[in-house]
Amino acid sequence: MRNAIAAALMVLAGPALATGIQIQVEGQANGTITIDLLEDVAPEHAAQIAAIAAEGGYDNVVFHRVIEGFMAQTGDVEFGKLGGNMSRAGMGGSNRADLKAEFSDIPFDRGVVGMARSQNPNSANSQFFIMFDEGYFLNGQYTVVGRVTEGMDVVDAIKRGSGQNGMVTGQPDVMKTVTVIE
Repeated sequence: MRNAIAAALMVLAGPALATGIQIQVEGQANGTITIDLLEDVAPEHAAQIAAIAAEGGYDNVVFHRVIEGFMAQTGDVEFGKLGGNMSRAGMGGSNRADLKAEFSDIPFDRGVVGMARSQNPNSANSQFFIMFDEGYFLNGQYTVVGRVTEGMDVVDAIKRGSGQNGMVTGQPDVMKTVTVIE
């Protein structure tokens, strides 16, 4: 009986927080990136990324903004799907509410995953970026949501964009599938 009650509570409460996601990348870079989501540091952001991944929302979303020596940005589930009109990639989010900032003292080192946002610190939604190198000027201004634990070689191979904003032209690399891992 106790197990049946526990199972019912799990159904009502929803799935336990994920410990991470795996991203299967295709394009110039090919391979798997594993990200540890930091639920203890940014619980709302980690839960949002896991929920969007579990729904398949990140599947076929491109890396639309990639700046050499800085970061690779992806996660625009509204305008960033492969095969869509890429002129608006980076301007959208998901159908979920924007999130209040969850700033921490974790520095933006190589492999750290941060949440993209507009000028409003409380506007992060679905987009995130992976650091190629340290970017300490971001510390305390963007939410750290995770850390790459495997596949930095894949991150390093992602097709770079051009110009100051790093917009990728032509055929961008894509998150073919994104799955939640325990």
